[in-house]
Amino acid sequence: QVQVVESGGGLVQVGGSLRLSCQASGTIFSVDNMGWYRQGPKMRDLVAYITPDGTTNYGDESVKGRFTISGDNAKNTIYLQMNSLKPEDTGVYYCAIDAATTIQVTRVYRHWGQGTQVTVSS
Repeated sequence: QVQVVESGGGLVQVGGSLRLSCQASGTIFSVDNMGWYRQGPKMRDLVAYITPDGTTNYGDESVKGRFTISGDNAKNTIYLQMNSLKPEDTGVYYCAIDAATTIQVTRVYRHWGQGTQVTVSS
């Protein structure tokens, strides 16, 4: 089993900053991408992801220049530094890890965390 635990959400005023953390643990054999998603009206929208070699991709144009994703491969941990927060950044942020487990080393599955609430007040 793979456990994915997020932390760092909370309430912040417009223009403020938050840093989200996500750590994966358990029977992990290998890790592909890790990323952050925000719950939208119908689906979880990609905010940003990072590959094992450190390549980053920001799926949401509105966060470029304000959010920074980073990771620590040795700890199976990623971070999302969120600066200059806006009310529209409000939502539940989910961490996802694409990983193979020691039980099934040839198959990569996406494992989700429970989500962390970010609220930006004006």
